[in-house]
Amino acid sequence: MNWLILVIAGLFEIGWAIGLKYTEGFTRLWPTVGTALSMMLSVGLLGIAMKSLPVGTAYAVWVGVGAVGTAILGIVLFDEPVTMARLVSLALILAGIIGLKLSISFS
Repeated sequence: MNWLILVIAGLFEIGWAIGLKYTEGFTRLWPTVGTALSMMLSVGLLGIAMKSLPVGTAYAVWVGVGAVGTAILGIVLFDEPVTMARLVSLALILAGIIGLKLSISFS
């Protein structure tokens, strides 16, 4: 269950990272409110997940989910460049997340 909570925390991290773009420097009220709520939910859920998961693993997975998701949405929403190097790098981050999950499962 804590792995699911951790992934949801990562999804909220994606939400606040993308939300920052829409706040336009915190000058737009509703995007700012949504971004702040997403930040609080993300960190709160991370804290809950860390009750039973190792801190280094939980934090790395949280950041990894956020980084991969934010980069993908940057490509989709903001026409950021898609290069082979970028895709390989994202795949390596994803492989690291999977590796961390498996390392806990088999220990």
